[in-house]
Amino acid sequence: EPDWFEHRLFKGPDTDINLHVFSLGTSEIDRMLRFRDWLRTNDTDRDKYAQVKRSLAKNKWRHVQHYANAKTSIVQEIMKRANSNNA
Repeated sequence: EPDWFEHRLFKGPDTDINLHVFSLGTSEIDRMLRFRDWLRTNDTDRDKYAQVKRSLAKNKWRHVQHYANAKTSIVQEIMKRANSNNA
């Protein structure tokens, strides 16, 4: 998937996780780790993100990408704070 960070997403039929796999050195890795690390240290954003995810998880999504798209605004909002903190 060269136009989008050579990214793959795997999800098993009987699992509650999604496994993201990237090519080595891809800049998207840093972004995702920054997001993860921010949530680990910021209770307010972690709780807000969890609430949005739980709400969205109640829906039946035809494709996991539709779920990911629905999270875009909260992810962007949180990343803005995470990036300004790391500047």
